[in-house]
Amino acid sequence: MTDLNQFYHDLPEPNRACFLAIRKIALDYSYDLDERWKYKLPFFYYQNKPFCYIWKDKKTTFPYITFVRSQNINRPELELGSRKQMKALTINPNEDIDVELIHKIMSDSFTFFK
Repeated sequence: MTDLNQFYHDLPEPNRACFLAIRKIALDYSYDLDERWKYKLPFFYYQNKPFCYIWKDKKTTFPYITFVRSQNINRPELELGSRKQMKALTINPNEDIDVELIHKIMSDSFTFFK
């Protein structure tokens, strides 16, 4: 089993299902995205450039998607926090995932890579 697959396998529920759903949403959105194991977390690359990654909050353990080069995207759902160039979308693993919102943010993010 690869480190990436082991990462998903070792997650407790409901985070495992949520992480796997986020993974599928990202990979289904664009065939130009590929998933890699970088910095000990799932990272998604667009045309060999870092695009986004998924991780979990230390306090709540809720998953979040952090989008590279997203500092100029104005969406209230995105949090800049202490980051300078990346904003994150927190996802409650106990609720339905807003796929449409993730797709809109991904679309906005793609504009910074062209």
